Amino acid sequence: MTALLPNTTIPGSTAALLVTSDCPFNLTAAAQAGHDLSQSLPPLCTLCCCGVLNRTLAVAFMVSLAFAIVVGNVVTLTVFVQTRQSRTPQGYLKVSLAIADMMVGVVVVPFSVYTEISLMVTSAPPMWYQGGTSSSFSDMESPWQPCMLIGPVFAGCTFVSISTIFLMTLERSVAILWPLHKDALVTRRRTLLLILLSWAASFLLALAPLIFSSNFTLEYNECSRMCNYTPLLFGGRLPPDANILLLFPAFDFTLLGGTLAVNIVSFTSIRRYTLKRKLLSGGSLSDSGGGGGGCSHRPSFSDIKAAKTIGILTFAFTASFSPIAVFVLGNVVGYTWCNFSFLAFWILTGNSCCNVIIYSVRDHRFRKGVTLLFQREQSPPHGEKT
Repeated sequence: MTALLPNTTIPGSTAALLVTSDCPFNLTAAAQAGHDLSQSLPPLCTLCCCGVLNRTLAVAFMVSLAFAIVVGNVVTLTVFVQTRQSRTPQGYLKVSLAIADMMVGVVVVPFSVYTEISLMVTSAPPMWYQGGTSSSFSDMESPWQPCMLIGPVFAGCTFVSISTIFLMTLERSVAILWPLHKDALVTRRRTLLLILLSWAASFLLALAPLIFSSNFTLEYNECSRMCNYTPLLFGGRLPPDANILLLFPAFDFTLLGGTLAVNIVSFTSIRRYTLKRKLLSGGSLSDSGGGGGGCSHRPSFSDIKAAKTIGILTFAFTASFSPIAVFVLGNVVGYTWCNFSFLAFWILTGNSCCNVIIYSVRDHRFRKGVTLLFQREQSPPHGEKT
């Protein structure tokens, strides 16, 4: 997939994508080809992608999204930290997911806002913009590339979100399939250990192209308005180890596929239990045929509702990856969609503020926690008295 065209820009959490610009080349490719980059070049994009109105609307959208991500996840963290009922393995996993989402709103999105505003108010792009001004990437005097930090943070937080949703699905499946053994199998200590391992593995994977190869860099892409992985070209060709970037989609779709499979098993069990309960209530089955055993092993209503909520989280996360999948397919067949690349990447980013919305609709304990939180802030004397 990565060897179809020489000029590629690789996002932090998907497959090796082809160049997402309507221009014939980017600055990275130009630098590798030996072009003179002794002075700053203007952004290589068309009026539809980088006009003043377009950038203004993009910045307004980014600021609004960052505000929604930060505020929503701060409320989520506050509710789970201050509510004793949330100090469960599932609550710890939700806190981990909220932290990963909040990092996107605190680090990744503000950097894109800063870059877009800099491109609007200055006549020349920043020194580090899309490859910078150095004619050689091995030049020690070349400016530091902020994307070397921002890109792995975005990729790592995306991987953490996927792995955390997978762990939440496993935790709920144990509660559904083996309710009597839930407390013995899913403990706080094991959950915290798995959370730490998921964070370490996710950021190690995000840094893998930079750790295991010297043929990759990260640069700010003019179309997606994000920091993307970019292979360094040699004679107009991709490096021989460009396939290392296939680790990203392999990780993404393996965990998403596993999450969907576990959800199918859990929902099948829920459906069987629901049908059996209807038959018992209608008198079609006798209690001696398994009613007593079924009652003692049945999952609780809260476990069933939590499993459905996590299923919705999985669906929302999968839907956020669909535009990226379409974008990859389009690039494979030779299309370069600059505007669509912006939509694809920022739909994925916007997923970081969806979890709090899902919790607010589906989780009555979360809604109760938010209500108590704001009531406590409005009436501190009453809170102290109680």
